[in-house]
Amino acid sequence: MNQNSFSRREFLVSSAASGALAALQLAGRPALSRVLSGSSSPGGAEAIADKVPWKVQPFALTQVQLHDDLFKKAMEINRRYLHVLPNDRLLHSFRLTAGLPSSAQPLGGWEAPDCELRGHYTGGHYLTACALTYSSTRDEELKTKANAMVSELARCQKKLGTGYLGAYPSNFYDRLRDGERVWAPFYTYHKIMAGHLDMYLHCGNAEALETVEQMAKWAGAFVDPLSDEHMAHVLRVEHGGMLEVLLNLYALTGNADYLRWALRFDHKAIFDPLAAHRDELSGKHANTNIPKMTGAARAYELTGQQRFFDIADYFWTVVTTQHAYCTGGTSGDREAWHEPGQISKQLWPVAQECCCTYNMMKLTRHLYGLSADPKKIDYYERVLYNLRLGTQDPDGMVMYFVSIAPGLYRTFSTPYDSFLCCGGTGIEEFAKTQDTIYFHDAHGLYVNMFISSEVNWPEKGVKVTQQTRFPEENHTRLAVSVKKPTELAINLRIPDWAEKGVAIMVNGEPVKASAQPGSYAKIERRWSDGDKVELTVPMWLRVAPAQDDPTVQGMMYGPLVLAGNMGNAGLRDEMIYGPQGPEELKEGQKPAPPPEIKLASKDPTAWVEPIPGKQLEFRTVRQKQNYNLVPFYKIFKDRYTVYWKVEA
Repeated sequence: MNQNSFSRREFLVSSAASGALAALQLAGRPALSRVLSGSSSPGGAEAIADKVPWKVQPFALTQVQLHDDLFKKAMEINRRYLHVLPNDRLLHSFRLTAGLPSSAQPLGGWEAPDCELRGHYTGGHYLTACALTYSSTRDEELKTKANAMVSELARCQKKLGTGYLGAYPSNFYDRLRDGERVWAPFYTYHKIMAGHLDMYLHCGNAEALETVEQMAKWAGAFVDPLSDEHMAHVLRVEHGGMLEVLLNLYALTGNADYLRWALRFDHKAIFDPLAAHRDELSGKHANTNIPKMTGAARAYELTGQQRFFDIADYFWTVVTTQHAYCTGGTSGDREAWHEPGQISKQLWPVAQECCCTYNMMKLTRHLYGLSADPKKIDYYERVLYNLRLGTQDPDGMVMYFVSIAPGLYRTFSTPYDSFLCCGGTGIEEFAKTQDTIYFHDAHGLYVNMFISSEVNWPEKGVKVTQQTRFPEENHTRLAVSVKKPTELAINLRIPDWAEKGVAIMVNGEPVKASAQPGSYAKIERRWSDGDKVELTVPMWLRVAPAQDDPTVQGMMYGPLVLAGNMGNAGLRDEMIYGPQGPEELKEGQKPAPPPEIKLASKDPTAWVEPIPGKQLEFRTVRQKQNYNLVPFYKIFKDRYTVYWKVEA
C-alpha cells in the first residue's frame, strides 16, 4: 500500500531561497513567493531555508512544457480522467463523517463507505493530481473543480470543530492509540494533508493551507501526550509520509511545532539499522517504508543531521542493488521485500507495486538534488520507461502490481470501483512527468532526459527546446533561444548504458567533450540565438542477469527492458480490469519458469536480433520456440515474460 505527497511541492518547499521562488513568481503568486523567500509566512512566522541545500534545482512545472510524445499523451489521458470524477461522489464519505447530508452514489473499492482507507484518494491523491495538472497544463476548469473540493472539505472540517478532517471517524485513532486493529489511519491522514498543501503551492489556495494547518495541530495534539515507547507502538502501523508532510509544512511556515511533531514520526525501529548500514528489510512491507525514506531525506535537508542522510542514502543503495528487478522495480510476494540478492527466486505474480516505483522515484530525486549524481538519473530513467510507461490504459486506468511472473499479464483499475493506493500515485505521476527532464545550478542547465519538451529559464534569458523521438531514435536535438549572447554550461547526461558511439555536435560541428557512461558531458560557451546541439547515444542489446543465478536474465536495449510477447490465450477483459493483480494461479500454485534459451555463441546477446525494418522490435533466434520482443511498456493485453533461463 502506499505513498505520500508530492513532487513539485517537495521541491518548492525544499528550495525556499532559489528555484521555488522563481517558479512561484512565474506562476503569478508573489505572496507565496514572499513566503518561500523567507519573509512573512501566512501565520506571521518565517519560512525556513534548508540547512543542506540541493546542488542542483528542478524547474517549476510551469517552466517545462511537454511536446507531443508518449508523456504528453499520458498526461492528457490522465487529465481527462480527473475531469470525469464527480465532486459529490468524491466528497460523499467526508460529508457523512462530518454529519452533513449527501445523496451521492458512493464510490467503490478503497473509497467505499466501509473501507477503512476511505478518503486517501478522494481527499488526498485527487487534490494533488489536480494541483500538479494545473501547474503542468493551466487547466482552469480543473483548478476550479479542485478549489470547490477544498471549500467543501473545509466545510466538513469546520462542522467537526476539532481541526480533524477525514472520511472516517476520528475514533480510528483511538483504536490506533490503544493497540487495536485498524487500517493505517495516519497513512490516509497524510494523503489528505499533502493534497491540501499541494493545492496551496500550485493553485494558491489559502483555504487549503488553513485546512492543512488545522489538521497538523490535531495530529500534534494526538502525538504530544504519547511517550516514546507508546509512539513506537503507534508507528508499527503504516503512516505514509507523515514525517515528510509535517517537515514541508514547517519549512513553509516556520512553525517549530510542526518540526517537533514531524520528528515524532522518526521510526527508529526501521531507521536505526539503516543508519548503521544494516539491511534488515527482508520480510518488511515495501511501500509502508519507502515514504519514510523521503521523510528522512527531507529531515536531513532541513536539520543537517547526518543520520537522516545515511538512512536515505543507504536505503536507496541497498534497494536498487539488492531488492530490485531488471526493470528497477521493487517489492514482491505479499508486497514485501525478501532475501537480498535472490531475484531469480522472486519472480512472483504479485510484484513491483506501482506505489513503490513512485516513491523510489521521489526519493531518487531528493538524492539526485543533493548530489547531482547522474547515476541517480540512470535509475530514474529505467523505472520511468519500464514501470511508469505501460501502467496506464487509454482511458486513464492504472495498475496496482506489475507482475514479474512469466506468462502473466497486466491488470488495470476501473473508473469508479477501484481507487487503490497505486491508482492514487498513478494519477499524480502522470500529472507531472516533465518534472525531471531538466535541472539547473547557478551556472548551467542539466539535460537529464531525452523527452520532447521545452524549458524556459527567464532569469538567464534562455529557452531550450528539445526535439526527439527517443527511444524510437537514439539521438536528441536541442535548440537554444536567447535574447542576447549568453555564457552558459549545458550539461548533457551520458547514460550508463551508452557504452560506445556517443557523439555531440554544436551547429553541425563535432565537439570534443568527456562523454563517459554515467556522467555529464559539459558544453560551456557563449550561446547565440538559434544555436543547435545534437547528442547521439546509441543503444545496444545487453543482458541483466540475476545476482544469485546469472543464467536467469533480462534482455535490455539501452534503458529499455525487452519483454517476450507470449500471446493472449485465455485472457478476457474481466481478468484484466478490476483485479488488483493476475488472479489466474490457484492457491499455492507456482508460476511457470522463465522460457528456456540455448546460447550457441560467446556473445551473451546473440539469441536476440532486431526485426529488419521494425523499430524497437526484436525476436529470439535459433530456439525451439521463438518469441517476439518489444519494450516492456508496449505490452498491453498480452501475456509476457521479462526474464529468461539462458544456458549454453
